[in-house]
Amino acid sequence: MAIKLTKNELKKQKDNLKQFQRYLPTLQLKKQQLQSVIMRIRAELEQKEAERIQMIGDLDDWVAVFAENEIFDEEKKLDQLVQPDKVICKDENIAGVTIPSFEELTFKEINYDVDDYPLWVDTAIFKLREIARLDAIVTTLRKQTQLLEAELRTTSQRVNLFEKVKIPEAKENIRVIQVYLGDQQTAAVVRGKISKKKLVEV
Repeated sequence: MAIKLTKNELKKQKDNLKQFQRYLPTLQLKKQQLQSVIMRIRAELEQKEAERIQMIGDLDDWVAVFAENEIFDEEKKLDQLVQPDKVICKDENIAGVTIPSFEELTFKEINYDVDDYPLWVDTAIFKLREIARLDAIVTTLRKQTQLLEAELRTTSQRVNLFEKVKIPEAKENIRVIQVYLGDQQTAAVVRGKISKKKLVEV
């Protein structure tokens, strides 16, 4: 892009450079913060996924017992007793990004007659609810990672733009204008001396 070789343009380029140099550390800090939070969330996600797998594995001990589920009437099957209702999240702000933070998972209130079920049903319901809760946590953590990674990409692009394009460009523009204005000033001094000499000769 062509720049004007004037004092006004020089001031504008110097102001731009100051602004870029002031914003860059803030962007770099935001980038580091996002990277750090993403690493923490990924570790938590890994842990919750492992817990979920462990809990599903624990249910293998119940497989023989769960086979009894098939003898229940349709409306009395276990999946009828465990019905997630709402995932409740609160908004959290991380480095200017609003992300959902898991609070709780609610279940539909389903009353059942304990006489209709064997003793293991209460424990099974508790375990199934825990697995559903872990599913909701895992989904929320994945959403957090997705939102923060999108912001990290944008922030990284801005850091690169400032570091590799805007700041070097402004510095080069300042150098070019200063060289030009210096040459103009030298030429003016030389012209002034020549004019003075001619006046003296006259």
